[in-house]
Amino acid sequence: MAHTFEELVQKQRAAEAARATVEDLRTTYGPPAERRMTGAQSGTYETALRAWRDLARDVQTAVSEYARETGRPRAEIEAEVERAAAQPPD
Repeated sequence: MAHTFEELVQKQRAAEAARATVEDLRTTYGPPAERRMTGAQSGTYETALRAWRDLARDVQTAVSEYARETGRPRAEIEAEVERAAAQPPD
């Protein structure tokens, strides 16, 4: 599947938003290994964690495909995507 650079940036932003959600939940509920969460809290945390992992994996796959399609180094593209994602959206 062909990806545009802007699609990669959008995917990166989504993964970063999901990571922020996990960090917020960890702050609110406490670290999972140190504190007993209720069933609902545990379910919410696990769902958020899975979403973050899935989105992060999707970004990595898309960046790899884009690098292969463009013939550019993957690390270079990944750095560009991260820099672009850190900028406010237009």
